Amino acid sequence: MEEGVIKFALQFTESGPVPGESLAILNAWRRILWQLALVGQDPERYGGYGFGNVSQRIAPLDAQAGKRQFLISGTQTGGLETLEAAHFTVIRSYNPHTNRVVAEGPVKPSSESLTHGMIYDLDAGIHAILHVHSPHIWQQASALNIPVTDAAVTYGTPEMAQEAARLFQETHVLHKGIFSMGGHEDGIVAFGTTASEAGGILLNALATSYSL
Repeated sequence: MEEGVIKFALQFTESGPVPGESLAILNAWRRILWQLALVGQDPERYGGYGFGNVSQRIAPLDAQAGKRQFLISGTQTGGLETLEAAHFTVIRSYNPHTNRVVAEGPVKPSSESLTHGMIYDLDAGIHAILHVHSPHIWQQASALNIPVTDAAVTYGTPEMAQEAARLFQETHVLHKGIFSMGGHEDGIVAFGTTASEAGGILLNALATSYSL
């Protein structure tokens, strides 16, 4: 599995980091996820590549689809326990149909940036996304009544972004705030109006999966 490999056409401009205070809550949740091994890097998992990423929308919040700008953790930062502002990048625009992402920052963006962008476009009330790897939730997705993307669709592709759109059209995923990536081993995505809401949804699913 080519975990963590960017598969989209990336137009990247190197620049300085965003203000660290804008990342405080998101970064706090990202550290919790790292401590729970939901984000990280392990030579025994996924070929040793880093896994998991987090993002949050930034102003202007009234931007049109494809230009709903957001901060996202950089590619292959999973192995770091604590991220700094220099480990996040701004996504300026994205287009799942042309498989293109425009980003600016000190580090190249996560390989899941297209999927994050599609989710933000699907509901303007979503302001934070946590993508983790949880074998417990992933294996119990059906029992947890969590929507699942098509197992034939791999991560970081236009098809995965379209699968997210399908879930919003055909399932109760907006109400649940979480879905499983059927073709992306252990991949789970939680989202909400804030990082704290998304984190709560994720941890509740994890606790429930332990009880099954």
